[in-house]
Amino acid sequence: MKRTFLLPLILGAAVLSSFTGPKPAAKRPPNVIVILADDLGYSDLQAYGNAKVRTPNIDGLGKSGIRFTTAYSAAPICSPSRAGLITGRSQVRFGYEFMPETSGATQNGLPASEITLAQLLHDKGYATGIVGKWHLGTGDGFYPDQKGFDYSYYFQAGLSPYTEGELDTSKYVGIRAPWALTDKIAWTPRKGATSIREGREVVKDTSYLTFSLANKATQFIRQHKDGPFFLYLTFNAPHDPFQVPKAYYNKVSTEKDSLKRIYYGMIEALDDAVGQVLQQVKAAGLEDNTIIFFTSDNGGASYTRATDNYPLRGGKCTHFEGGLSVPFYVRYPGHIASGVTSAQEISSLDIFATAAALSNATLPADRTYDGVNLLPYLQKGTLTKHPHEKFYWRSGFSKAYRSGNWKLVINEHDKKEWLFDLGKDREEKNDLSASHPKELQQLKDELKKYEETQLHRPLWESRYNTTVEERGEEYTFPI
Repeated sequence: MKRTFLLPLILGAAVLSSFTGPKPAAKRPPNVIVILADDLGYSDLQAYGNAKVRTPNIDGLGKSGIRFTTAYSAAPICSPSRAGLITGRSQVRFGYEFMPETSGATQNGLPASEITLAQLLHDKGYATGIVGKWHLGTGDGFYPDQKGFDYSYYFQAGLSPYTEGELDTSKYVGIRAPWALTDKIAWTPRKGATSIREGREVVKDTSYLTFSLANKATQFIRQHKDGPFFLYLTFNAPHDPFQVPKAYYNKVSTEKDSLKRIYYGMIEALDDAVGQVLQQVKAAGLEDNTIIFFTSDNGGASYTRATDNYPLRGGKCTHFEGGLSVPFYVRYPGHIASGVTSAQEISSLDIFATAAALSNATLPADRTYDGVNLLPYLQKGTLTKHPHEKFYWRSGFSKAYRSGNWKLVINEHDKKEWLFDLGKDREEKNDLSASHPKELQQLKDELKKYEETQLHRPLWESRYNTTVEERGEEYTFPI
């Protein structure tokens, strides 16, 4: 079966019904809501195998929409992944391979040359809003209002504490994870890039942040219910610091490990926050004219010891399946299939292409888009078709390339390479690089050829290398 290569997207025009007699008022384009969780792992939700949590609201998106089991993030780490999602282009194309600086004299982030989904939809008459984690740069030139967003309630950095000031232990349960990459900054009271902002002004937010973001999101929906609107709702849960209201900690009573119990409680709080947003969509009578995407920016941060992405190998900061595979839902009642689980290989880059098609946007012809409009693939008769044949990821010396069922992982720093047949071994247990030299060389040749089409140098250098343990071995990753 021939599949589509990861090349410029194909846009479909919205088809309106024809009528006889007086011409009716034009139907407004659909609202677009993108809900992005932070470090939510492949197996962290109930529908994906976590028996310790209850996530009926998030998993309910699959009952009225589609749940995907082979969905990929644009990168295995937060900021580059978000740069890819919001532009619909592999972030490697424009040099966004590493985490940007969020403090000090040097500032970097999403280049002005890139067009965001917010800018695209704003030009089509959409009200646009971001609520949550921004992480695409700080300071002038990188504010959300300079990237197409009319409204913004957010923090600029990669994380923020869940409450203002010191953690109130009478209301919340928290635990330090000194082995985590960001533990020190995670437990520092908000300031600078971790401060909460509305527009460009720093504000004090005294609620549990997950619920504050849900409240701001529902307000945005109410204010723009006459739409169309684009809401980019980027929760920071369940990223560390590991802090949760006591009521949610108590709900996860079957988990004896305190760290995991907090983590699962954070996920259940996230689920309730998503439920609040979904209820607002329903109350406004917008369900049938709103497409909702739910996914995570990358695989679960297994180095925190709160999750492990089982049964997949690796996690955040690796190019194994556990670092790239994410939960993914799409709901668009009456327009796509519902109540099904799909094994189609898709990408977070596809969100841009799909939303663009729905809005009848005309994309610039001066750049390559790597996402695919998913709408033609999500009908009852097309769920066996594959939007992509090839996937490519690079973070400096760590990279991966998937062609069909074959996947190549290369870590030039560690001088290691792996070859897996994902059709038989999604868990990446068996390295076939020695036993299949022909396939290994073919993928390496394809990877080299593909990389020649990308920007050859990142816009800025990596800040440092980190080392995570993966199946008893060290895996080095550039931050």
